[in-house]
Amino acid sequence: MNQIKLFIELTRLKRPIGFMLLFWPCLWGLTIVYDFNSDLKIYFFYSALFLSGSILMRSAGCIVNDIADKNFDKKVERTKNRPIASGKVSVKLASTYALFLCAIAFLVLINFNNFTILMALISMPLAFTYPLMKRITYWPQLFLGITFNYGLILAWISITNEVSIIPMIFYLGAIFWTLGYDTIYGFQDIKDDEIIGVKSTSIKFKNDPKKFLFISYSLFIISLFLVGILMKFKIYYFLFMVIPILQLLVFQVKKLNTNQSIDCFSKFKSNNFLGAIILVNILIGKLI
Repeated sequence: MNQIKLFIELTRLKRPIGFMLLFWPCLWGLTIVYDFNSDLKIYFFYSALFLSGSILMRSAGCIVNDIADKNFDKKVERTKNRPIASGKVSVKLASTYALFLCAIAFLVLINFNNFTILMALISMPLAFTYPLMKRITYWPQLFLGITFNYGLILAWISITNEVSIIPMIFYLGAIFWTLGYDTIYGFQDIKDDEIIGVKSTSIKFKNDPKKFLFISYSLFIISLFLVGILMKFKIYYFLFMVIPILQLLVFQVKKLNTNQSIDCFSKFKSNNFLGAIILVNILIGKLI
């Protein structure tokens, strides 16, 4: 029973925000490309596959991150009690868990077409670069964005078997979304990170974070408008855009207090709500 608890703690399964931020782009991509006049069983089946894949890969990613960061985690107040950093779980056992999760994720992946499988496998090295990037660049959040939103392209390919300009614009915009919310998340550890030498956009833009966040989120919003135009959505989609705009630029940016960890985490978690809002907006654009 204790090992089960440690596994849940190691994979952050009690914190669904992690895998949901991985899942939302998948669902956006699937929803925007899917023909809702066809059999909905395929839509829900693929949604379930992407959700399963998000949970599995996020869990494996957390383990890889903790293995790479075990020495750093010991020095950070928020992470010093993580299973690997605290010595409760060995690196060998954690590696076995990660391989097992990746194996199950592969069984999920092979339900898609060959092009989707190929593109997913090509992206695998990216999935494990984030822990390394924070050691060499102030832009690890950029690499996280490239990885976390890749499912948007995979979802589009799973239906069309090809890549087009629409998912690429959406994908690039979503990268800036991740740049924003993970920069906010990083302010929780900024003091410890500066001491131990970990790099992040939180540190790089600490003197004027709201300007950086405003630009990042604005680029994401622009991508949402461009996608709506290219998809020839009706006016309702664009009118409903006022909600994500207010959520991003007012609630997350204007009202952010980077000196309070609780507020940073609250703003970060609110992106789960934002993901649902954008999904609803896509459905409005597709169905109304």
